[in-house]
Amino acid sequence: MRNLLLTLCYDGAQYHGWQIQNNAVSVQQVFQEALFKVTSEKPEIKGCSRTDSGVHANQYCISLKTGHTIPCERLLNALNHFLPEDIAVQDCREVPMDFHARYSCLGKEYIYKIWNEPVRNPFLRNRALHYWYPLDLSRMNEAAAHYIGKHDFTSFCTSDARDRGDMCRTVTRAGIQRDGGLVTFTVAADGFLYNMVRIMVGTLLYVAQGKLQPEQIPEILAARDRTAAGPTAPPCGLYLNRVFYGEGPV
Repeated sequence: MRNLLLTLCYDGAQYHGWQIQNNAVSVQQVFQEALFKVTSEKPEIKGCSRTDSGVHANQYCISLKTGHTIPCERLLNALNHFLPEDIAVQDCREVPMDFHARYSCLGKEYIYKIWNEPVRNPFLRNRALHYWYPLDLSRMNEAAAHYIGKHDFTSFCTSDARDRGDMCRTVTRAGIQRDGGLVTFTVAADGFLYNMVRIMVGTLLYVAQGKLQPEQIPEILAARDRTAAGPTAPPCGLYLNRVFYGEGPV
């Protein structure tokens, strides 16, 4: 048996997230179908994270165990032959047998893209949030700085049927920058809760609108109450950007 680490990128606009769904097409389903065409195997696939419907990935990591002897380079090329154009395998390598794409992960980095111009950009449809009101990045960065550190992020998590467990996460980077009309929020942490980044963005937009003050972020964190934070931003602008293992990203 071999344990393989594969790195994918995908445009999630046409998919209902990574994880297999009963009544909807997911990235995992499409990947598994391509893998079966190449290897005639249906191994258990370990994904580094869940991504929701409409969310994208610049880097998504999976691990799987296989008895097939196909070399990594040939497997990569074969998978890309069968995968649709909105999903691609970027890398394939052998890793130790105890490696797990999710549990061996030390952290992740997400970005959220906002097209901040009066007129929409057709080329960013389903790939960035079109937000036409002025954005004060200085004010938003002042607020984002309060995300950094170890906090209980209950206020930044959508409640669902999942086991809540420990709601503390350590954010190592959080900031927003502009390149022309494109505004990008970047956040890195040792882990993320359900909808955490999208709620962070929605809260920063509330700050930009004057509905919240930057210095209120610590109060929102301390409240441990989802209703204290801003709305959940749409999924279209969210990208899993980098996944960290060991000394750095894959």
